[in-house]
Amino acid sequence: MVSLLLMKQIAELFLIMVMGFVLVKTNLLKAEESKSLSVVVLYLVMPCVIINAFQIKYTESIQKGLILAFTAAVLIHIVLLILVKILEKIFHLDAVEKASMMYSNAGNLIIPIVTSILGKEWVIYSSAFISVQLILLWTHGRMMLCEERKIDLKRIFLNINIITIFFGILLFVTRLQLPDIIIKTLESVSVMIGPISMVVVGMLIGNMSFKQIFAYKRIYIVTFLKMIVCPVIILLLLKYSGIANLSSNGKMILLISLLATITPSASAVTQMAQIYEKNGEYASVINVVTTIVCIITMPIIVWLYQI
Repeated sequence: MVSLLLMKQIAELFLIMVMGFVLVKTNLLKAEESKSLSVVVLYLVMPCVIINAFQIKYTESIQKGLILAFTAAVLIHIVLLILVKILEKIFHLDAVEKASMMYSNAGNLIIPIVTSILGKEWVIYSSAFISVQLILLWTHGRMMLCEERKIDLKRIFLNINIITIFFGILLFVTRLQLPDIIIKTLESVSVMIGPISMVVVGMLIGNMSFKQIFAYKRIYIVTFLKMIVCPVIILLLLKYSGIANLSSNGKMILLISLLATITPSASAVTQMAQIYEKNGEYASVINVVTTIVCIITMPIIVWLYQI
């Protein structure tokens, strides 16, 4: 059941990507104009998503669930760091390929997917994965794409996404609820994340032919590693490690962590590559191909987890 609902939700987001593609193909917009939308996603929509996810009633059950979700997110990313390091040596991966394999499209896809399939009350657990990934993305990921050797702590902690993560956690722990008008505003902006992100991807490939997309010879290797090898290893970790016993809803919380991991490569990688001028076209191609493939791979991985 979950697998079928998942396939339907992914197909809807894929169709939105096609709309962005059509906008460029019909000359209504230029592909490079998607950069403005990328800035809107990274610096406006994502912070609203994070704060909104933590605006939920504090209970002991949710607290234990969040601890499990954060534990799972940290474990997953440690495994992925090690795995990508090994695969880098075997397949000679470049910075865009490594970032695309390491970071998933959880921020853009997991919240609309979890909301549609499981319900709004489960979204907070996906925010744990997103928080861990965002911290790594703006440290490790940014260093890879910008080819920097030192971590700029000032730039990291002044990043709006990192600030909103800590602000959201603070609101949750102190049990402070924002005024209703602010919550409604955050909700209204948050629902835009999936559609806008997919429109950006569609626009980026709008000035490319399908021949160009599949002309990247390494796209098949990267897609196989990202959508099959990595997900299967994480599936085995979550299913047989026994950490689901840490919470009464452990199996469902780990399903959300698994969903976040097996989504396509992160749109944020495409947007960051575009902003920092590091082959945004190739990053968008990886994003598109993994998005197409995930319509099949994600439901299968979820089914294997549930049986």
